Order: sequence, then structure tokens, then C-alpha cells
Amino acid sequence: MMAWYIFAIGGLSQLLFSGRTLLQWVISEKNKKVLTPSLFWKISLVASFLMFYYGYLREDFSIMLGQVLTYFIYIRNMQLQGEWKKIHKFIRTFILIFPLIIITIGYNNNKQDVDNLLNNEAIPDWLLVLGIIAQIIFTLRFVYQWIYSEKNKESSLPFGFWMLSLLGSSLIFTYAIFRVDPILIAGHVFGIITYVRNIMLLRNQS
Repeated sequence: MMAWYIFAIGGLSQLLFSGRTLLQWVISEKNKKVLTPSLFWKISLVASFLMFYYGYLREDFSIMLGQVLTYFIYIRNMQLQGEWKKIHKFIRTFILIFPLIIITIGYNNNKQDVDNLLNNEAIPDWLLVLGIIAQIIFTLRFVYQWIYSEKNKESSLPFGFWMLSLLGSSLIFTYAIFRVDPILIAGHVFGIITYVRNIMLLRNQS
């Protein structure tokens, strides 16, 4: 059974992820177009920080993988919006090296620990593969968003981002059902609704 503090960390992370999405949704609805406030990226970074640790505590490779891949994209978007340098240098340094600290501390027995992570008895091989694929697709939305933003020299959330979000979130939701993970289920139910609404807003804009 999952310890209460693990559930609390995961729950707080998903609340933050849902909060950033709600914030973006409300601002976009108010302006009748898809917008990306700087607070969206700040909340994303804090939530990713917590979700990575949650994945570590649950020995869930797919969760950790997804957060590592997007973690630094959140930072880059904060840089594009001029928000990253406003954070104290010490805190910036800690944020940058945090994933490395967790991996070093948690997996210092080399192959044995990695094997335990990839061969968790609670996660069948087929489910692990589904989780990894789902996280990769969900992560690709931010890779796409990053490339798009770099090309346009501004942080924005284009149509392709929301389509990949919807596909990836639907797959993670399926994974969460089989994994019996209430944290992921709750977070992605809300996410799917928001992604569909943003797609509708963007279609109305064009």
C-alpha cells in the first residue's frame, strides 16, 4: 500500500499541474484565444520537480522519464519569457542539478538498482512499455512546443502541442487505470477536458 506521504507528494504535484492548466484555460477563455502566462511555466517546473520525486518513490520509470524530459524545457520557456534570471542563483543551480542528485543517491548500486526500477513486479512488461510510450508522446508535445517557440522567438502553445497533449494524456490515463494510480487518473481526467477545449479555441481562431 502506498504510504501517505508518497500520495501527498503525488497529489500536490497533480494539483499544481491541474492548477497551471486551469490558469491557462481561464486566461485563454477570457481573451478568446490560447495564451501562455509566465506563471504557467513556473508552476510546471515546481510540479515536475515533485512528480519526478513521486515517480522515484513509487519506483515508476515511466513517470521519472517523462518528468526528466520536460523539466529542462520548462526552464527554457522561462528563459524565453525572461523569468529564469529573476530566480536566485543558488535556487537556479539546485533546480538544475536536482534530477542528478536523486539519480546519484537513489541508484548508487549501478546495475542492481536499475534492474529493480525496470523490473518492478507491480508493473508487467506490457504495461511498462505502454507507460513509456505514453510518456514519450506526452513529452513530445513540449519538444514540439520548444522547437516552435525557438523558431518564433517567443513562448507559445501551438495547435500541435494540444493534439499531442490529448493523445499522450489519453494513453497515460489508460496506463493509470491498469496501474491503479489515483494520482495520475485524477490529473489526466481534468487535463483531457482542457486539451479538447484549447483545440476548440484554436480552431475558432483560424
